[in-house]
Amino acid sequence: MQIAAQPDVQASVPSLHVSLSRVGVTGVEKVIRINDQLFSARLECFVDLGPNQKGAHMSRFEETVNEAIGEVVLGESAFRAETLAERIASTVRERQDALRAEVTIAARYPEHKPAPHSGILTQEIYTLFGTAVASAHGTRRAVGVAAQGMTACPCAQQLVAAAARERLAGDGFTDDEIERILDHVPVATHNQRGLGTLHVGVPEGVALDIDASRLVGIVEESMSSEIYELMKRSDEGAVVEKAHRRPRFVEDCVREMVRGVVDGFSELDDASFVSARQENLETIHQHNVVAERFGLLGELRREVASGEHLLHHTSMREWLDAAGR
Repeated sequence: MQIAAQPDVQASVPSLHVSLSRVGVTGVEKVIRINDQLFSARLECFVDLGPNQKGAHMSRFEETVNEAIGEVVLGESAFRAETLAERIASTVRERQDALRAEVTIAARYPEHKPAPHSGILTQEIYTLFGTAVASAHGTRRAVGVAAQGMTACPCAQQLVAAAARERLAGDGFTDDEIERILDHVPVATHNQRGLGTLHVGVPEGVALDIDASRLVGIVEESMSSEIYELMKRSDEGAVVEKAHRRPRFVEDCVREMVRGVVDGFSELDDASFVSARQENLETIHQHNVVAERFGLLGELRREVASGEHLLHHTSMREWLDAAGR
């Protein structure tokens, strides 16, 4: 018996002719293996939906993700989340007959780095982000990273230092001796574990690949000190002393990330995008503190050069939505 062809319900006309901004799938989880290294990734895929189409073909998202992972893994020696996102977005857009497609990927991956004093290798876990928006004009891509570090509070350190000066002066030390003591002995303050996130995006037509390890370096350097999962006692001493000699507010960390991108990525044009965010997990408060800055690289360059405040900061949502328009 011949089975009758099933109607394509998704392609039928909806009861209300209204386009939808984003339709797709979230929470897609995949494990990707490249050169015997595993990456645990979560993906989101969306397309815009025209007013004359009832729904998107959801199964095609999953098919495209699986195919793109196979293609990228076979062709890459290192995992680039934005490359995979670009491949999926372009294919999804074509298969769904959409004007635009957007894909985001968040992948957890390990790196081995030596502790600062003993040199013992320790495994650190980072998060790699890739975002791509594909349109008829090309693909707009962004790569991002999230890394942890340590910050030491400048305000509390100044309060402790002021009290120490009073006690030392009362004990007969001269002003010169007090300054020499405080210069040699890092002053105590309270600490936070910092969570830094940095994204850099390039517009359509830009073939430049951004090495995620450069972004990780900027994020870690923006804080008072890096942190390590495994340390000897000498490493602990080195990390604590470094952090207390570089006290930084959450705002300082964001500004240092901005400085790192502005100074370190001269090859990027002004239409590129930057987003820097820092969250510090407080130790003497029950709340956490957050700071962020986002905008076009040209906006940031002008503000860094002039010191003048720009009233509008382009957000990542604005930058991504401008793709193909």
